[in-house]
Amino acid sequence: MGRIGIVDVDSKIPNLALMKLSRYHKERGDKVELFFPLAAHTYNKVYVSKIFKYSEMPHYVDPTQMEVGGTGVDLKVSLPPEVERLQPDYSLYRYPHNIGFTMRGCRFRCKFCVVPEKEGQPVENNSIEDIWIQKGSDFVVLLDNDFFGNPAWADRITEIQKRDLKVSFSQGLNIRIITDEQAKALASVQFRNLSGKKKQVHFAWDQWGKGTEKLIDEGFERVTLAGVKPYQMAFFVLVGWNTNEEQDLYRINKLHGMGCDVFVMPYNRSDPYQKALSRWNNRHIWRSVNWRDYRYGGWRRQSNSEKRF
Repeated sequence: MGRIGIVDVDSKIPNLALMKLSRYHKERGDKVELFFPLAAHTYNKVYVSKIFKYSEMPHYVDPTQMEVGGTGVDLKVSLPPEVERLQPDYSLYRYPHNIGFTMRGCRFRCKFCVVPEKEGQPVENNSIEDIWIQKGSDFVVLLDNDFFGNPAWADRITEIQKRDLKVSFSQGLNIRIITDEQAKALASVQFRNLSGKKKQVHFAWDQWGKGTEKLIDEGFERVTLAGVKPYQMAFFVLVGWNTNEEQDLYRINKLHGMGCDVFVMPYNRSDPYQKALSRWNNRHIWRSVNWRDYRYGGWRRQSNSEKRF
């Protein structure tokens, strides 16, 4: 029996690949646990997963022990088939809900996105029944990058309705090409945010290009007519890819004006402007301080001067 360490460098939710690796080793009699630095010398093997390129590799793991994978390391690395087909070991994270893919791939080839290169065109992957293995929870987190790109999306919606499940479309849905039928299907299910605590569905307005705004407006109208309220929508907004400051602020302000939540994602996390804009929006500073004052420090100078009196 061996001892296996697991290092999850940067996942925001339990890492599906690492949970499958944990299941694989436990079925072979190995002890598996999240990596404990003080016990580093006792591990026979350490699996490390890094999703984002900007994340730093752990310095506390012996490189000779490590087997490294994840999108942030190599797009070509994938789980062996005998591991991929296993159910995840949720006990690794003590996670009470359900996580998985009903499809892989994406219909689009956005240049800033790794999904087309890593996964290709949309293909069906799992049913909801395949993913919903923790029956004590009625919450399922879907990792699909293009849910409605799945040829079997209608069957998946039917499963969600039949089981009366709550579902998070965690990677967002493409509002630019959503159809009336798909909008009605979305409105018919109990969509939730990633935590499962808020009734919210995510879309994206990532690019600035000819006709994009019109498509966003048309999709927004379809979704609202289907019954989804603006305050139940959140938009990922990528900044620093093919946009300037004026275009970034236009998208953010317009979406706020429509009554939607906005989450700014910097393309270059080391860029001071992109970092500041994401902080200003994501921490809701925009509610009390305008962008120009925040960026150039006027609000700080005023705040400090007021403290003197």
